[in-house]
Amino acid sequence: MVQFVSIEEAVALVKKGARLGTSGFVGPSAPIKLIKALADAGTNELTLIQAVTSFPGATHDVDWLAENNQIAKGILAHTGTSKQISGQFLAGDLEVEYTPMGTIIECLHAAGAGLGGVLTPTGVGTTQEENHKKVEINGKEYLFYEPLPLDVAFVKASKADKFGNLVCQGTEKFLTKEMALAADIVIAEVSEIVETGDIDPDDVFVPGVLVDYVVQGMTPEENTKYYTELWGNAKMLREG
Repeated sequence: MVQFVSIEEAVALVKKGARLGTSGFVGPSAPIKLIKALADAGTNELTLIQAVTSFPGATHDVDWLAENNQIAKGILAHTGTSKQISGQFLAGDLEVEYTPMGTIIECLHAAGAGLGGVLTPTGVGTTQEENHKKVEINGKEYLFYEPLPLDVAFVKASKADKFGNLVCQGTEKFLTKEMALAADIVIAEVSEIVETGDIDPDDVFVPGVLVDYVVQGMTPEENTKYYTELWGNAKMLREG
């Protein structure tokens, strides 16, 4: 049964050295209250699994974790929007295992589905071959990637009901279901909590059976105000 807890109670479930996944595609779809609280908690030696890091032009999102040196390793597809992570990687202070975005998605799915791994032609003939076994099947070459199980997943949703069923909109859907399947503990940060029955079954993106904890995030109005100000500040920084 899903539990409704405070942000502080939720981040206490993330232990030192945990494999942490965060869903969303930058911006408003990031579970930023959970990430900020985890940064404040100082839990470190984390392995971060994410597709696209942080928010361009401002210290935000997983940049808070990097700024505190809480990330020991990243399994990531793109870090160009994160000044902190990109800088630490280029300086040799942070290990990053760059992995194609679609491959990360499939490796998370493999972990959740109990599969032994992923075979993909993506990356054949590139530096991806240095760390992944190459196999040939019916005359075609593939790289083998192991599944990506998570200790904890932070996911973002627009709504949750009292059973933990989640409604996700837009880029909130990115990696959310895959991470919910792959993680031992799933914590959802939601904009609105409604009564059971208030969500049409056809609108459920992640069923409550996959969700362990729910926390109250920013309301839609707070979310709009926050990101409007953030975009404005980032624009001013870019323009000097």
